[in-house]
Amino acid sequence: MRITDLLTEDTIVLDLNARTKKEVIEELVDVLEKTGKLNNRQTFIEAIFAREAQSTTGIGEGIAIPHAKTKAVRTPAVVFGRSKEGIDYDSLDGKRSHLFFMIAAPEGANNTHLEALSRLSTLLMDASFRSKIENASTKQQIIQAIQEKEGEMVTEEKQPYGKKKVLAVTACPTGIAHTYMAADALKAKAKEMGVDIKVETNGSSGVKNELTQQEIEEAVAIIVAADKQVEMDRFDGKHVIQVPVADAIRKPEQLIDRALKQEAPIYRASGGQRSYASKERTGFYKHLMNGVSNMLPFVVGGGILIAISFIFGIKAFDPNDPSFHPIAKALMDIGGGSAFALMIPVLAGFIAMSIADRPGFAPGMVGGFMAANGGAGFLGGLIAGFLAGYLVVGLKKWFSRLPQSLEGIKPVLLYPLFGILLTGFIMMYVVIDPVKALNEGMKTWLENMGTGNLVLLGLILGGMMAVDMGGPINKAAFTFGIAMIDAGNYAPHAAIMAGGMVPPLGLALATTLFKKKFTKAEREAGKTCYIMGASFITEGAIPFAAADPGRVIPSIIVGSAVAGALTMMFGIGLPAPHGGIFVIPIVKGNPLLYVLAIFIGSLVTALMVGLWKKEVKE
Repeated sequence: MRITDLLTEDTIVLDLNARTKKEVIEELVDVLEKTGKLNNRQTFIEAIFAREAQSTTGIGEGIAIPHAKTKAVRTPAVVFGRSKEGIDYDSLDGKRSHLFFMIAAPEGANNTHLEALSRLSTLLMDASFRSKIENASTKQQIIQAIQEKEGEMVTEEKQPYGKKKVLAVTACPTGIAHTYMAADALKAKAKEMGVDIKVETNGSSGVKNELTQQEIEEAVAIIVAADKQVEMDRFDGKHVIQVPVADAIRKPEQLIDRALKQEAPIYRASGGQRSYASKERTGFYKHLMNGVSNMLPFVVGGGILIAISFIFGIKAFDPNDPSFHPIAKALMDIGGGSAFALMIPVLAGFIAMSIADRPGFAPGMVGGFMAANGGAGFLGGLIAGFLAGYLVVGLKKWFSRLPQSLEGIKPVLLYPLFGILLTGFIMMYVVIDPVKALNEGMKTWLENMGTGNLVLLGLILGGMMAVDMGGPINKAAFTFGIAMIDAGNYAPHAAIMAGGMVPPLGLALATTLFKKKFTKAEREAGKTCYIMGASFITEGAIPFAAADPGRVIPSIIVGSAVAGALTMMFGIGLPAPHGGIFVIPIVKGNPLLYVLAIFIGSLVTALMVGLWKKEVKE
């Protein structure tokens, strides 16, 4: 089946009326409905927005490919829309989108349809093809351009390489567009670099170009660019780079270069005998971040509910206090007594699960629960997670000697029984009391620190938040702040949140004060950074840092460090672990001084960036 069997003149809009992302989706869906391609318009729109919620389909280079596979589609179709002015579609490169290809696939779409739809994604990687589409004056010219380009393509079931040097796997949740665009970006860049590569795609029509065991053995490294689960055990003992599928579209050269240099940990299959060798730290970080990322919803939701309860009064949740309010008590019970109370068990459970797969989850949860109730706190939860995970790994090796007939009872009986028992005994008699004493000592040390030392601590924590903007150093500072909140010391996290808000706010301010130093696209991105910074989303600064790291990164580190130091100097404490400007009213101390600290830090960043950068000519 050809693409032009799915895209016809009836499903082409040469000049869209839409001006927003929502409007363009609705306008394209209207075309599908008018041409009889849908069973249910509203259900299809909901499916499209559900896909956008996973990750934007604005892939950059002026292209967006909204798509969904749902029973709301009667017959597979493609609708094309073009906007000369461009529409802000939350694209990966931050630029406006001009070409919109909406893909509608029925729930029972056969492989022929899906292959034709995925072929469209491949066509759009060709800049000359995009130029023809952009400049076409009639619907017939668009159809002709697609027919000509499709005629040039050669289906590659097997790639013409001999011994493979680099292998890759691409996969996105829907498996229609991003999967194949990532594959083609990697193949195109590898050809340009003179590198042999083979890419396996895990799309809606199944696994294509599947990697063989011999190829895996011969490869120097494997790139796994996936937003869904793919088969990983086959890569046991190989250097594996694991990234989101969008990274393969945006940064194929960087990924291939890392693969050639083997700048990746050695993957360890579940139950396998190999280890991470020199890359053990990367494995530790992966396990820790698996726990932290799964813990964050409990921390954020519960923490903000606790913070809201404080608006009624710091002790308004206590029935014995004169300021008691039933709503404050309800908020505290939900946020603190339930959500926040699960923070440490969830952290430990998912760390253990990352190490030992599903059998590690229950022992980790139990160990974390014991740490939380025994006063060992956040640090105890960390220990419990790693303890339970590696205990279960040991149990797997020990029980591997048992007869094959007992294989079925291992996950349902042996692993939970012995895993929980051993983890519980060690936590109870070895871990909890010493860690509880350590926590108390750390809390006392922080409370007794002089002003000068507190300012230095704030300077370090604030700067750490800006070093990698959401990376390991940023997460290390954030995790420390949560641990301190759990221990009852709110000052460190005030410095941390201020430091995390400054990079996007400072760059947004720079684009306002020094407009001639930024491109139009950067100025537009700067407006978004105001919102991201106010919401404590440090990652908003990443596009600016990637474009000009030498000037931007030092500027945001200095600004964040200044903000962190000032919060300590002003004696600010923050009982909520997240929330940005929304939790500033409930800080311990003067909220206006906290705002002042963030503003000064942002201004320092803005001035440094503005003075260092040169004027741009567009």
